[in-house]
Amino acid sequence: MSNQQQSGGKIKVGFKQAAAMLFPYAKSRIVEQIKSVALIIIYLILFQTVVLGIAIAQASLIAVGLALVIGGLAFFMEGLLLGLMPLGEVIGLKLPQKSKLPVILGFAFILGAGATFAEPAISVLKAAGSSVKPWDAPLLFLMLNKFSGYLVMSVGAGVGIAVMFGMIRFMYNISLKPFIYILVSFLIVFTLWSFFSENMRNITGLAWDCGAVTTGPVTVPLVLALGIGICRVVGSSGSGSSGFGVVTLASLFPIISVLILGSVLSSSVPPPMAEKEFFSAANRDKAEKLFDSREGMLGYAFQNAKEESQLALFDGDRGKMLEYVSGLKYDVDQAAAVFGAGAEAMQKWAALKGTAEQQSAVFADKSATLAAVQKFSSVMEEPLRPSELMLRNIKAAAQAIIPLSIFFLLVLTLLLREKLPRADEVFLGLGFAVIGMMLFNIGIEIGLSRLGNQVGGKVPSAFKAVELHEQRSAINGFDPGIVKTAISPAGELESFFYVKGKTGYSQLPFKEEQHNPETKQYNFTPTRGPLFGAEGALSGIIVALIFAFALGYGATLAEPALNALGITVEELTVGAFKKSLLMQAVALGVGVGIALGVAKIVWNIPLIWMLGPPYILLLIITKISTEEFVNIGWDSAGVTTGPITVPLVLAMGLGIGGQVGVVEGFGILSMASVCPILSVLMVGLMVTKKRKAALQDNAATERAEVAA
Repeated sequence: MSNQQQSGGKIKVGFKQAAAMLFPYAKSRIVEQIKSVALIIIYLILFQTVVLGIAIAQASLIAVGLALVIGGLAFFMEGLLLGLMPLGEVIGLKLPQKSKLPVILGFAFILGAGATFAEPAISVLKAAGSSVKPWDAPLLFLMLNKFSGYLVMSVGAGVGIAVMFGMIRFMYNISLKPFIYILVSFLIVFTLWSFFSENMRNITGLAWDCGAVTTGPVTVPLVLALGIGICRVVGSSGSGSSGFGVVTLASLFPIISVLILGSVLSSSVPPPMAEKEFFSAANRDKAEKLFDSREGMLGYAFQNAKEESQLALFDGDRGKMLEYVSGLKYDVDQAAAVFGAGAEAMQKWAALKGTAEQQSAVFADKSATLAAVQKFSSVMEEPLRPSELMLRNIKAAAQAIIPLSIFFLLVLTLLLREKLPRADEVFLGLGFAVIGMMLFNIGIEIGLSRLGNQVGGKVPSAFKAVELHEQRSAINGFDPGIVKTAISPAGELESFFYVKGKTGYSQLPFKEEQHNPETKQYNFTPTRGPLFGAEGALSGIIVALIFAFALGYGATLAEPALNALGITVEELTVGAFKKSLLMQAVALGVGVGIALGVAKIVWNIPLIWMLGPPYILLLIITKISTEEFVNIGWDSAGVTTGPITVPLVLAMGLGIGGQVGVVEGFGILSMASVCPILSVLMVGLMVTKKRKAALQDNAATERAEVAA
């Protein structure tokens, strides 16, 4: 080593040396993320392929997506540790020393809101609206589509308020119990009131699930860093539970804020109604408010509604509708506003979803129609546009991370007048966080959400027939003369025909609505199930519930945050509450919760009847539990909803809901949050009882020794 290198305080390292030092570190970080993801992914794939016997569609694309999720998480968590966390800790230490309470609370609010926008799972909420029909749940459709930004802002506001109250708790050492009594009682009453409102009833599952989405890998560490810093300054860090409780508030307040947003918006939307009635002249003005424009409403109707509903938009005048469709051929901008960008968007709609008359209005003749049908039928999925996908997610990641980072830096340098510690590490970490979030979001979009939707859509095949849309095929030159008729044991006539495949002849059912006599094409979608018993049999539903339980149990044990919580709890309770006991209690609670959430969707049970009883029981148990276990138990729900679990469970719930025909598939995450609280508090009561008994035995032994 040269004197120049020593005096400069820096050592020059070559590329090979740097790589040799960094590779083991990077490998350990990636392996850590693989361990947290692998179990749940392997389980989902094995269940669909082995138990249900259905191949994973687009397996290579999903594999790429999962790899991006793992790499993105590794980058993001490293960026969090190097960049955002150190900033949060420094500000948490210095802010109480140099600022008054209003400034601290203002910072806490902005921190909570900003951290929410940076949560990887928050983007999943914006993508959850595609499966909701506006005529079935107008308010839910509005909040998940046109006003998805307002939804995210309301969640952020809820978390911001929660962090404010959390800081007040830390500064004045206030018990968590009063907050729980007030907030949970208010939520139960609010949810019960919502049950009697048609529109509000459909957003309660979304609202309660938002409470689980907020407590992710960004919000929890940053809020705890700020809270621990404040506790050190005000001298309450030795209370034993000073770091707990804020996660609970960050779960409950967003539920309230989303329900309030829904109640404000509910007066501007029509009530749920039949599809045709929704698009009628009497309701058209209110229906149009659910979309960005009239063209957006027309495009949605053409893509998703029946022909009679489309006609309702043109006052039942078929000629008027066909004239409008034909006119779009000559107005590129208008066609793009209705059917989306791209020269072939309108042609694809007409070929795959248009009626024979609509096809005639779009294409020049029957040969052009047949060519388009054959062309677009062979493409099962929308092609990926990598550049568009990357640009969109880079923008989203930058919008989530950079404003929060700038806010931290301004507070540190201008308000607190402190120098940025290890500036090079911090800025490197912020760059890692942006890259990680971008990769993670792309991975969710092309991998995790697709897998969750697939598995969720296939789970009902255990108890009902499920269409395998990814395996649909088109038979050209179809001749109805080959159709045969058979009679079922129940005396019902059924039509079928034979088709020749690579391995021989197979029998397919014939459905009139899948045959287009104009193009001589038959579109066939295979079905699977019911695999366990007859249609709707309890045996098949039990298989689905067992799947859900095992998913929740295994995924929770794989959460790194749960292991960290277990170690902390064992230390705080001086070994009375073992790490393994806590992990098992939480995992069992989550498993039962996800199973109950799936049952709620399958049987279409109102959420209030699923959530009300356990939360009322929780209020009673909270009253008789010690403050120590109340903090631990209520915060344990936060570690169950990690960045992998949330997107998968949300996608799975929506997939199951779409197959069984319910209005919405939300509510699983809320059940996966309440049940572990219940299990941990009940175990806590047992631990407390044993600890008291041990203390009494020791005291009796000491008295006996003194007497002797």
